[in-house]
Amino acid sequence: MRKYASLLLFALLLNGCDDGDITVDQIDFETVEAKNCTAENLLVYKLKAQESLLLQVPENTFTEDATLDGAPEEYNIDNSSYRLVYRSYDGTIAGTDICSLIPPASPKVIDEWYAKSGVMQITTTPIVTQNTTTNSTTITGYNHNINIINVTYAVKGVDVTVPEIKFGDFATTIANQLDLAFDDTAAQCPATGQIYNFIVSGASMTIDAVDANLIQNSVTPLNQPRTAVISSTANKLLYRVYNSTLSQDYFCKTTTPSAPTLRETWAGVDGVANVSGYIEVTTTTGGTNVFNHTVVLKNVSLIKGNSKFKLGDSFTLGTFSTVATTP
Repeated sequence: MRKYASLLLFALLLNGCDDGDITVDQIDFETVEAKNCTAENLLVYKLKAQESLLLQVPENTFTEDATLDGAPEEYNIDNSSYRLVYRSYDGTIAGTDICSLIPPASPKVIDEWYAKSGVMQITTTPIVTQNTTTNSTTITGYNHNINIINVTYAVKGVDVTVPEIKFGDFATTIANQLDLAFDDTAAQCPATGQIYNFIVSGASMTIDAVDANLIQNSVTPLNQPRTAVISSTANKLLYRVYNSTLSQDYFCKTTTPSAPTLRETWAGVDGVANVSGYIEVTTTTGGTNVFNHTVVLKNVSLIKGNSKFKLGDSFTLGTFSTVATTP
């Protein structure tokens, strides 16, 4: 039975049920679009004509990572850090009224229920867009499905229990979109053999523990690149995002520089030979004893936590040169 909780509660109060616990079947805002006011002490709200359902939570409650199936994030409603409020008004309510620093004189709140307790469950899934030309995917944000169970409101001295409030979906966009616009100029560290490319604004892509057979000072036959599978131990691919700009001086150090600081790391998913997650290197001559190596990532996906995106069928990391020593 799906009824507006406010109407049911009012009927019960008018009938003189003013002591003991009351159980309300549902507060139904599930299909209403969720919006928010600010990122700090985030206020998420849903509006009907003369009703609102308000959820105030700390910053970073809605994380940029997917939750595992059947394992939502859980937070206790405590009317302090995590607050849930239902309001009814004597007129039509708008989002500008909810987010105003100074509440408007109209409409007036005629009933307000503060949740004393309850458990908020958040199931998060990535919002993914696909490029049909390259078969790459991009995570543009995350959808957070909010379900609140065993909610108890204190209303005029009466505990009102709502077994389940399906708050519904709340979408967030990624504050800092991933930058994958690498140019064609890659490089290799002489001592470690690490292959890398970087974006000055603060992103890098590296391959560590490179297979010894992958980079050779000999030209590859036409359409026969050298290949190697990406894994967590060999040909280890990492995409890193930093909090400030990068320069060439950051790389090939014995000790990793303390600046810029790291914001996030995505790792290449273990590959399958000639199917997914593998590296192709095509080598051409660049002059006497000079060899140019073009590194291409094939059907590679990157993962961070429980979130994953695909670089596409073919992603060029860049080209670098080596010089063969003469005997």
